[in-house]
Amino acid sequence: MLRLCHIDDVPKGATRGFLPAPGAPRRVIVLWHDGQLLAYADACPHYRGGTPMAWRTDAYLSGDGRHLECHAHGALFDIASGDCIAGPCLGRRLTKVALHVDEDGTILVPDHVAGRGGSER
Repeated sequence: MLRLCHIDDVPKGATRGFLPAPGAPRRVIVLWHDGQLLAYADACPHYRGGTPMAWRTDAYLSGDGRHLECHAHGALFDIASGDCIAGPCLGRRLTKVALHVDEDGTILVPDHVAGRGGSER
């Protein structure tokens, strides 16, 4: 498992992107949703291999804060499922990333996440 961040690094109502390891090809987007921590690979499925979604650091939410948004393509994603609900990648979804939170609040991800990119269909 790789240390991603500490639970205190992810404020409620915000999204944060973290590199799972130095040189990793993709950040991991972490956010709270309905009292639960969720994580997705920062890779919009519009293009093969994925495109980073934020237009500036940690800017992954739509303007109204109700969806994850790819600011490169305008695609909107359901936060709970990662499903694309509007935009050029309908029928695709973001890649979920499994999280483990230690007793001290450290958030960990599986080792393979450091080299993982792309999307699920």
